[in-house]
Amino acid sequence: MNSSTNKPLNQSKQAQVCESKIAGYKTALLVACGLLFISLAVIAALWYQKTHPLPAVFIKTSRAGQYQLMVGNKPYVVRGVCYNPVPIGQNYDFDWWSDQYKPWLIDGALMKEMGVNTVRIYQIGRDPAAVKQVIRDLYDTFGIRTLLGHWLGFWEYPCPFYGDRDFQDRIQKDVLEMVRMYKDEPGLLGWILGNENNYSCLGHINAWSTDEIDKESDAQQRKTMRARIYYSYVNRLTQQIHAIDKNHPVGLGNGELITLDIARESCPDVDFIACIIYRGKTFGNLFKSLKSTFDKPLLFSEIGADAYDAFKQKEDQNMQAFFLESQWRQIYANVAGSKDSPGNCLGGVVFEWSDEWWKHNPIDPDSWKVHDIESNWSNGSYYFDIQAPKNMNMNEEWFGMIALSPDVKESGLDKRIPRKAYYVLREFWKNPNRPPQTKEKMGKKE
Repeated sequence: MNSSTNKPLNQSKQAQVCESKIAGYKTALLVACGLLFISLAVIAALWYQKTHPLPAVFIKTSRAGQYQLMVGNKPYVVRGVCYNPVPIGQNYDFDWWSDQYKPWLIDGALMKEMGVNTVRIYQIGRDPAAVKQVIRDLYDTFGIRTLLGHWLGFWEYPCPFYGDRDFQDRIQKDVLEMVRMYKDEPGLLGWILGNENNYSCLGHINAWSTDEIDKESDAQQRKTMRARIYYSYVNRLTQQIHAIDKNHPVGLGNGELITLDIARESCPDVDFIACIIYRGKTFGNLFKSLKSTFDKPLLFSEIGADAYDAFKQKEDQNMQAFFLESQWRQIYANVAGSKDSPGNCLGGVVFEWSDEWWKHNPIDPDSWKVHDIESNWSNGSYYFDIQAPKNMNMNEEWFGMIALSPDVKESGLDKRIPRKAYYVLREFWKNPNRPPQTKEKMGKKE
């Protein structure tokens, strides 16, 4: 057989080899393109994360519609206290931010030991440098974050005027200056606008009106008109805060769930509802009610119980501890991930850290040195002492989990004396699954 007969076979083999090489090149090219695409995707993702970072603090919504507060991309349940360390003999006007004895350092150590991770401040101090120092000391030394608030002019004399544009502009300027000043503080957790300001819309306290409202003959409609004006104003403030600070949520401070059906329509841009709730042992159907009324995350910005039995007329630490533990059990049963609940609770803030001896009569300096035992208001939900004269059983000067000594000073401050509630909550936060206790089990029966 001559060589000419092998020529077609050699050409076929060469073609196969060529095709194999081409296929290899194609595969290599595809792999290279894939790697390039992945690399570009990673670079794009890193660039997006850098230019669009997750907020330092934000609220995550699950597929089931539950809400969870996230800090540094980790779940965060607020275990907070309302903080206003006014010493015995001073009143609300005392500038504790600039106190040379720095009470927040003494209190911060006690808070850390208890398990507190948040303080709520109703209104900032006058000196920005002093305010920043407090926020930084609490965070850097104890890991405690701060919720900053603003009264929105609620306690201005003679009353707030939410229907007046000049009043609105002045409060707005003050709020936005606060946000710009403190938004970059690492210890900041968020903002709370107002407290129980919705009660002014009902005329219960610090009532206000406008000419247009006064012309309305129907009393209920007048309340609705005021609520729409107020909540719309808070919504505008919220939008402006969001434009300045994208890293911290904004809460609507509200007394109970009252008028939140109006807030749902007039104030949709708030991130959470900061509710002030005093219902004694149980919150009832509050979690489901809020879910259906105004589906926003819930932070209890005030809960608590006083430590004075107005009926027996003596201190009762067991009573206070019993109510507080019961309230916290319900908070933990309604955070994200909880079964058979809306999962809409972000945590709670106890009113309050330490007693304030000035509260019964803020304008009488002599009374600020006396731990007054006269009750200020009545609440049947706190049933152990509701049989007090005229059912007046709530003692404003006895809500602290920390008592103050009028006779002993430590580090220049009134000595801090933790009440039983301090220890009960400390143990509960360590082990929320521990069995509940009755008032009697918390100590010797009174």
